Amino acid sequence: MTSAHPKLVIIGSGFGGLEAAKALAGAALDITLVDKSNHHLFQPLLYQVATAGMAAPAIAAPIRHLFRQQANVTTLLGEVVGIDAALRQVRLANRSTLPYDHLIVAAGATHSYFGRDEWAAFAPGLKTLADAFDIRRRVLMSYEAAENEPIEARRRALLTFCVIGAGPTGVEMAGTLVEIARHTLQGEFRRIDPASAEVLLIEGGSRVLQAMPDSLSQRAREQLEKLGVQVRLNARVTGIDATGLFVETPAATAGGSPVSTRIDSGCIVWAAGVAASPLGRLLAADLGNGVEVDRAGRIKVLPDLSLAGHPEISVVGDLAAAMSHAPGKPSTPVPGVSPGAKQMGRAAAANLKRRLLGQPTEPFRYRDYGNLATIGRNSAVVDLTTPLGPVRFSGLFAWLFWLFAHIYFLVGFRNRMVVMLDWASAYFSFQRSARVVADVKGNEDA
Repeated sequence: MTSAHPKLVIIGSGFGGLEAAKALAGAALDITLVDKSNHHLFQPLLYQVATAGMAAPAIAAPIRHLFRQQANVTTLLGEVVGIDAALRQVRLANRSTLPYDHLIVAAGATHSYFGRDEWAAFAPGLKTLADAFDIRRRVLMSYEAAENEPIEARRRALLTFCVIGAGPTGVEMAGTLVEIARHTLQGEFRRIDPASAEVLLIEGGSRVLQAMPDSLSQRAREQLEKLGVQVRLNARVTGIDATGLFVETPAATAGGSPVSTRIDSGCIVWAAGVAASPLGRLLAADLGNGVEVDRAGRIKVLPDLSLAGHPEISVVGDLAAAMSHAPGKPSTPVPGVSPGAKQMGRAAAANLKRRLLGQPTEPFRYRDYGNLATIGRNSAVVDLTTPLGPVRFSGLFAWLFWLFAHIYFLVGFRNRMVVMLDWASAYFSFQRSARVVADVKGNEDA
């Protein structure tokens, strides 16, 4: 039976797409939510899957299950390969099309290797469950290979773990890798000492967590080094291959040539850069007429998150180069974080409701609640934005705040309970329960 309601297609079930669909519950719309994955992923905890601390279902929820009681939403598994704005159709990889009256594009982001895409084979990034399984396999297999390696130099390389990029993901990953080496694997090997493993955090900038204030950035570095992470700042990666990487650092004296160093490593993780989904450039090329993308491939949107000349299309989340338009304040860029994506999703839904009622739309206003990052056991840094001014703290209390904040924002009661139990078990036992590797190709599914 064909409905007379307007058709809305939402591309992507990340934070932005999910919030937009939820905000339109009960609206007189036929909503199709399409994604190439069948699950919503809580990416802030993805590194826990990559480091064997959690199984995948703890941080992923089936999309169909999430919307089973929202009658105006149809979920569809499919890969979007193009958008025809003239015909108002979304094209899928299976050559089918989805007609729309309104469109919300929330396709998210992927890894950026700054023009060196060949590095991806040697240094995987962390955006999907498949990425997490691959990294988990590489980490665990490095220890297994070291146990079987008779040559000391090769064994040392296999026990050298390099994390490139000192943003929140890189910092969290490096701290957890140290915990695995120092605590989780103790007593399990006979030919190697896991605690002898080295974890290097390599950052091209002058400090870790550059979005944080200087004081918290310095505190984070101190906590990392106390854990045992070797932090290398102002270190630019110039090459990556199957057995290691080249790092360039400034000359020791003014006017000297940069110093290039080879680091042999059995496991390299990329956390240095992100780029918008390729769908952004495809959409901009199709639309033309003033629709532009920035250097990262994000689409420049109007204040209400729609596109120039196409009010029926809104772009949210990591794919949007959006500005916050608070009354009486200068416009500021919206950071690529999950709260920003959620707020944009809700704002796009609210503006769609206004259009359906013939009302003017409103500019998007981002509410910055601050930043937080965990470093390791009992260590984290928190930078909160409050009406009374910034609140900044670190250490054990910051770690507890980070833990409960992430549990609160997880989707679903079951997920929260699973994560709480996993964390409680890991905290008291120092063990990480999700250490099964199904095969050497990394085809795990949990």
